[in-house]
Amino acid sequence: MVQRGYRTLVLWVAWAAATIVIYLGLYQDTEVLAFVQHDPSRITWAIIGLFILGVATSFVLTILLTLESIKIDELEDIARRDGWLGIEQADKKGCVANFFDSLRIIVNNNGELNIEALVDVEFSIYQRIAHALEIIGNLLITLGLIGTVVGLTLTLTGLTSSLDALGQDQTQLLAGLRGAMAGMGTAFYTTLLAAVLGGVLLRIFAHIDENGVESLEDALTRTCLVYCSSDFKPSLERDLRLINAEIATMSRNITNLQKLLTDTRGAMREFATEVKQPGQDMDIDHLREMVRLREAHVKSLALEIKLRQAERGVMGYLFGNKHKK
Repeated sequence: MVQRGYRTLVLWVAWAAATIVIYLGLYQDTEVLAFVQHDPSRITWAIIGLFILGVATSFVLTILLTLESIKIDELEDIARRDGWLGIEQADKKGCVANFFDSLRIIVNNNGELNIEALVDVEFSIYQRIAHALEIIGNLLITLGLIGTVVGLTLTLTGLTSSLDALGQDQTQLLAGLRGAMAGMGTAFYTTLLAAVLGGVLLRIFAHIDENGVESLEDALTRTCLVYCSSDFKPSLERDLRLINAEIATMSRNITNLQKLLTDTRGAMREFATEVKQPGQDMDIDHLREMVRLREAHVKSLALEIKLRQAERGVMGYLFGNKHKK
């Protein structure tokens, strides 16, 4: 079973493999490669170049969507366990980070919250890129139609030249016929390449990316509505719940800090004992380690002071500001 965060990437890789098979089949059965190398109009070059650009853009978009989906899966687990506070403290990147930053501002300001609209705004760049892939596919089809017109024009020109040379100049007659056949090849091959590359292959890539964007938005919306919606409405219960979570987090941090301080004090006592012993040679590496532990002890003390100040601030908010309101 493929994890939800990797579905878009798996679908993209599967279709890319199918694309390679189809492309090689075109080369083998219709001699497209030989014609592209000698295409006088160079329209097939433009078609293949645009197709490669579209595939590269689709691949980059797929990677970005996969990374965002993996992060949303992680945040969903955090939200299921710790709610909105856990998401606020989690590490976030990309459009997901922008979404939660905007959401935090709205919640803190008690503004009107519309999660679906905010999701659409923050992830609009991915929608625009996916839409650009569809535009590239349409451009390929347009180039195919242009190639058809150019090919037919070359065919008519070659036939006209052959008719003028009929019964007079055998060399010019053959050259005109060759030009007419080349024009027909341009008309057919450009239509074939544009229809297959732009009308089928690239359009499927765009559809995969669009579904990836929609799945990403749906997962993010579901996480907010199911696990965090109760923390978005301003109420005394929400404030108490957030404060209790903050206190629990600080308590865990203080417990870990106290353990670290105990270990540091023990190491410093050993250091002091060794320094006081006269005539004892000390290893320089061991001395450096003692100094490093001393610096860690000082930083730990500073962190403990900050945590206790923050705890007093939270308690003051709980028992002071609430009563004022």
